[in-house]
Amino acid sequence: MVAGQGDKLVIAIDVMGGDHGPRVTVPGAALALKREGEKRRLHFLLHGDEAQIQAELNRHPDLKAASTIVHTDQFITMDEKPAQAIRRKGTSLFNAITSVKTKDARAIVSAGNTGALMAMSRMILKMMAEDLERPAIACGWPNSNGMGTVLDVGANVTSDAHQLIEFAIMGAAFHRAVRGVENPKIGILNVGSEDVKGHEDVREAHRLLREGGLGLNYYGFVEGDDLFSGKVDVVVTDGFTGNIALKTAEGAARFIKGLLKDAFKSSPFAMLGGLLASAALKVMAKRVDPGASNGGPLLGLKGIVIKSHGGAEAWAFSNAVSVAISLAASSYEDDIKKALANLSKAMPVVQSSALPKSNAVADAGQAVEETKVS
Repeated sequence: MVAGQGDKLVIAIDVMGGDHGPRVTVPGAALALKREGEKRRLHFLLHGDEAQIQAELNRHPDLKAASTIVHTDQFITMDEKPAQAIRRKGTSLFNAITSVKTKDARAIVSAGNTGALMAMSRMILKMMAEDLERPAIACGWPNSNGMGTVLDVGANVTSDAHQLIEFAIMGAAFHRAVRGVENPKIGILNVGSEDVKGHEDVREAHRLLREGGLGLNYYGFVEGDDLFSGKVDVVVTDGFTGNIALKTAEGAARFIKGLLKDAFKSSPFAMLGGLLASAALKVMAKRVDPGASNGGPLLGLKGIVIKSHGGAEAWAFSNAVSVAISLAASSYEDDIKKALANLSKAMPVVQSSALPKSNAVADAGQAVEETKVS
């Protein structure tokens, strides 16, 4: 912990990350403090340019009283290559991640470059277990029961059966910590619900989860339309499929929002109907807004790292900070460690029949460079 902070829960913020930097990250942290501060004692390490941070902090006295500025005039740009970024020590992102490594903070939140965040986190914090190759990115997903969890949504383009099982373990622990569901129901995303459907790795993961005795609440295969049905709490897939599903869902939400706007402007009666339904429409819009589920953890690291949408506004960034606070205050890391130990005992490591694994740090960042969580 930071000297003098005692039993406060300390969260590090990469203030310079994202499309908007301090203009969004500082008021976002202030909103999170207002929402979460009544439940627990919080302190923030604000990593970045002191002059820019101080100018924003002056508008948020409560956050100012609960923060320490860690100055640096260096930061990672949104288009910087991960291989270049990991060589640059002393940036706001590097310092924020390092504060988790040194235990000055319990978690770090960044809206910055996804590839750089992935590669730098893996380099500094290392993986939770030796056979874990890369982190998995999880995201909240609105469904008929409230909010589910989908992973991986971009960190691992291909995933073998053993990795899919690891995703199930980590996703369940995340969902339990953040959503409060004690025994979340898990499904594997597939092209059909029958046992014979899907490629070899998906079928093998399905068989082992069903028969492996891991103590997980495994439902079975789910299909694309089940992402919103609430049939399961946690949906497991590879990062290629997950990222396409995420971007498709976000695009569909924007498309439907546009159609509704056009429809309610089409005639005077339609405008009147829109006015009468405005309260309900606002509730619906907020429910499907990607900002409501903003905050994707990089699961599998020796430390809590949360990725915010790069273009997030203050309200959405505050939700990512809340995810970090929830995980930091939970036992989710211990849950994952115990479950991974049970996995090693319960079954042999399943080798992929597809592409060979790569464990290069730079490759970990490159894998997500074109599949960023926007």
